[in-house]
Formats: sequence, structure tokens, C-alpha cells
Amino acid sequence: MSQEIEIEFKNLLTSDEFMNIKEIFQLKDEQFFLQENHYFDTPQFSLKELGAALRIRKKQNQFVMTLKEPAEVGILETHQMITEESAQKMIKTGNLENGQVTERLTSLGINKKDMSYFGTLSTLRAEINYQNGLLVIDHSRYLNIEDFELEYEVTDEQEGKKVFLNLLKELNIPFRETKNKIRRFYEQKYSEMR
Repeated sequence: MSQEIEIEFKNLLTSDEFMNIKEIFQLKDEQFFLQENHYFDTPQFSLKELGAALRIRKKQNQFVMTLKEPAEVGILETHQMITEESAQKMIKTGNLENGQVTERLTSLGINKKDMSYFGTLSTLRAEINYQNGLLVIDHSRYLNIEDFELEYEVTDEQEGKKVFLNLLKELNIPFRETKNKIRRFYEQKYSEMR
């Protein structure tokens, strides 16, 4: 089973702040790559209720199904490599392929048969190695929303937080409590369903 702990800090940006970061780090449009996240949950939002989320990500012609769950520090991610064919089938039918991810769902008390495809979030992403971490600059579109985000992925939570907050200060960007993409997507989807 492929699992890892993800520790990241994130901050939503205005479009001006996004453009400013591109300029400061001299990022060209061709350094951004497209990443598609296809989200799943039960109609009752069972995963959302647990603070968990399930996605299939297409990144550079590879497909990975990932279940994210809260952990003591960061987020526990369970990854399962899948084929493009299975990804398309799961998106079309909502029926998940058996494997590590469905085993984890079962252990969380969720029946894979109750899962449904909820929609897609597309992100143009650039990545920069920055002070022992990975700085990620995202421009995302989902449902009727467009947003911009700065993320910092690290292995040391305390050191990473210090570096991230200093960077925001240097860039003159206010710290904004930022929910992860899946949460933002779900909340938008949920508000549209009401």
C-alpha cells in the first residue's frame, strides 16, 4: 500500500498577487502544467463528514486515485495507480476499482457502492524548490469558480510554517485561512445543490 503524510501550508491569492508571484519568481506560462482532479463522495457527503476526500488525479498522463484523511500532523494519503481506462470508467459510473483505496474506505465504514462522481477541478500549476520545501503556485477552475493559491509542501511542520509565513510577509500578502481544494470544491458543490 502506498501511503504518505502530506504537510503543506496554503494561502488563497488575488489575481494581482498571483501575477506578482509569477513575476518575482520569473515564471513563464510554459512552466505551468495542467492537473485535473476528479472528486468522489457519497450523496450524503460521508467522506466530507469525516474530513476525508477522494480524488482521481490526472497529471502528465498518469492517473492516481488518492484518499486523503486527517492525521495527527498533516494528512494521510493513500495512493493507488490506475489506468486511464479505469479512471474514465469510474468517472462515468462512480464504481470504484478495488484496491488499497477501497480497502481504506471500508475501514472508514464507507461502502464503495455508495460513491458518486461529483465533478472536476482543473489546475494550472507551477512548482519551485524553495528553502527545503516545494513552493506550488496554482490557478484553479471548478464549477463556476476561479481561484489562485500559493502552497508550500514540507517535511518539517514547524520550520515550514516559519518559512511560509516569512514568504507571505516578504511578498506583502496577508495570511488567509485557506481550505484545501477538495473542501472548496465540495462547499461550492453543496451550495449549488441546495
